[in-house]
Amino acid sequence: MTVAEAITKADSILPGRPAPEGQEDPRWQAIIAVGEFIEAEPEVVWRFIERWGKHPSQDLRSAIATCLLEHLLEYHFELVFERVTRLARSSRRFAWVVTMCGRFGRTELPNNAPKFNRLLRELKHAS
Repeated sequence: MTVAEAITKADSILPGRPAPEGQEDPRWQAIIAVGEFIEAEPEVVWRFIERWGKHPSQDLRSAIATCLLEHLLEYHFELVFERVTRLARSSRRFAWVVTMCGRFGRTELPNNAPKFNRLLRELKHAS
């Protein structure tokens, strides 16, 4: 599967509705499939995150945060952090996505962690 195919498949079922409790959610599985391309295709994955990370569905935004954005930051912090910051400052929904992200990889580096922590404090204070 290519990144384009993964995104086409995800777009075809999103936004959808959450699966019943205890059942596998095909939306989350499709988002996870997009996440397989984070390391090799960060720009394409960023555009997908940008599109779906502002959606009204909190469950969908949770999937974007935990399956995609936190890992995009993990591998490509320097590439996307300023874009993440701008979008989070302009969209309350996307700000929520950012606050849901864990810290991994490049997010934890000494030059990056303080920037990420400042942004999180700013976003939590603004909400």
